[in-house]
Amino acid sequence: MAARSVRRLGRGLSLGRGLCFRGSPRVFSTAAQQRSTGDECGPEDPHDEPKHPRSDCAIKHKAIKLEEQVQDLTERYRKALADSENVRRRTQKFVEDAKLFGIQSFCRDLVEVADILEKTTESAAEEAEPSNPNPTLKKIYEGLSLIEAKLQSVFAKHGLQKMNPVGGKYDPYDHEIVCHVPAEGMQPGTIALVTQDGYKLHGRTIRHALVGVAVESQE
Repeated sequence: MAARSVRRLGRGLSLGRGLCFRGSPRVFSTAAQQRSTGDECGPEDPHDEPKHPRSDCAIKHKAIKLEEQVQDLTERYRKALADSENVRRRTQKFVEDAKLFGIQSFCRDLVEVADILEKTTESAAEEAEPSNPNPTLKKIYEGLSLIEAKLQSVFAKHGLQKMNPVGGKYDPYDHEIVCHVPAEGMQPGTIALVTQDGYKLHGRTIRHALVGVAVESQE
């Protein structure tokens, strides 16, 4: 009798265990369904919510600042471009002036030689008059005249020109007054005579002409 009771008790325990394990999947599945259902019924994604008006204002403010920065940088670029162009032009002008007026000091010294040659030629012309039968002086005069003409031709080739101010108006940038002479047949203020020739190199005065200006005679 005792053995039968033990057997019945073991069978009951085994059946109870089978029922518990067999019923557990249903319990777990029901909990999973509740969880999934709860998730589906939960709040929507926060990203789908409408944005706050303050964020739109911040974006507009940043866009305005960026536009101002672009305008500022554009204006700076234009100014820098204009400055670089001015520097380029000044540099180009400096190079051109250096090419044209690089011989300015040499020309100043050379025109003094031209003065001496001119005076020597004038003296030879006075000595080689038709009344003087000396043929040597005549040949010297002719040679000096050819040299003077050639020298003036070389001057003109390199942009060096002698001024011819007689009869023209006085210009302080080109002339230097050394005396005044009576205006006989000339308008006052005009140049009546030249004591030393002036020269220009490519239009720039490198030596002023020493002149005498006509003035009204005082009786």
